[in-house]
Amino acid sequence: MMQISDSSSNKHSLINVMHRFMAAANNMDETIMVPSLLRDLPLEEQAAAEVEPNNNNDCPLKQRDMYEHYLLLKSIKNDMEWGLLKKEMSTGTSFLEMAMKQEEEQQQQQAVNGDLLLEDNSDLEHQFHYHLRGLFGVLSKLTMQADNLTKRYKREIGGGNFIR
Repeated sequence: MMQISDSSSNKHSLINVMHRFMAAANNMDETIMVPSLLRDLPLEEQAAAEVEPNNNNDCPLKQRDMYEHYLLLKSIKNDMEWGLLKKEMSTGTSFLEMAMKQEEEQQQQQAVNGDLLLEDNSDLEHQFHYHLRGLFGVLSKLTMQADNLTKRYKREIGGGNFIR
């Protein structure tokens, strides 16, 4: 039990980064009382991109308003709180059935891949660190986006000083 509290006191721990995102998402959720006010408001980076026209039209980005971004952040927060199991459970499949299905798929993959599985397992530490760095980066960006969305909402409704 002591290890959990020690790791959460380290500002660079995964648990701390996750807590910061959850706190930012909760603050966003508590601050934004009328999410529909976010409809049709472009994200700040989109507004800046409109000011500076880009001649490279190879891959136009999907225009997302602040409302869609708010829903995305809430969805990610819910996935972190409840896990992906909640979505799978809503299909009516029991946990045991899902576990058995996953085990069968792994056995089929082992039969097909054979030697490839040994190679995959040999570099688990590298894979772990690669994904951990990615998770840190994504959670940091999501935290900043939730904070920015909250600040922008306060600015848009004109109550930045008296709203939490």
